[in-house]
Amino acid sequence: MDTNRETGTLLDPKYDAAGLITAVCTAPDGTVLMVAHMNAEALQATLDSGEATFWSRSRGRLWKKGETSGHVLKVVEARIDCDQDCVWLKVEPRGPACHTGAPSCFYRAIEGGKLVRK
Repeated sequence: MDTNRETGTLLDPKYDAAGLITAVCTAPDGTVLMVAHMNAEALQATLDSGEATFWSRSRGRLWKKGETSGHVLKVVEARIDCDQDCVWLKVEPRGPACHTGAPSCFYRAIEGGKLVRK
């Protein structure tokens, strides 16, 4: 156990080989809105601006949620897990979180081997 990282007060994210950590975004009521990835620059931009910024693996660049749609995620609180390899952002969404227009990216349940819209 790395007690400095796991129980200390220093922010020291443990990025993977690609330089990324997972970011989970939830609404104030606890609903999971989306999961994305952050590099060090995205995490710092999020902490500095108060609006969620991620690293887009498909675009190969920083991506501020809502940069084209206007559906930004205003960060209410940022937390990091015990070994600092996952960030939890409590956010107030300004519109749908999902690019499909759904309030959450998790709008389908797996039932009987099929996807059912909820």
